[in-house]
Amino acid sequence: MPLETDNDLRLEVARLADEVALLNSHRFVRIHNNVPRLMFFQFLRGLMLGLGTAVGATALVSVAVLVLSQIEFIPILGDLATALIQEIKIEVTE
Repeated sequence: MPLETDNDLRLEVARLADEVALLNSHRFVRIHNNVPRLMFFQFLRGLMLGLGTAVGATALVSVAVLVLSQIEFIPILGDLATALIQEIKIEVTE
């Protein structure tokens, strides 16, 4: 191998080693190298996902029931939504 190519190769390997060291010091990699910490973060992620799903579904159902209760010209849907709202009001007052 010529001398220039050998030096270029060494330089590239040194750069690659620096990049790997930088990657290994990244926060994401450090979290995944520690199993208890990774399990804790995944647990928190699951809690937040469940909470977000419950709050989102509650808001969506509330809006849907409110919209359906305003529809008076469709007797089945209007009556069903009105009965559902009355049932919710009974549950809240008790």
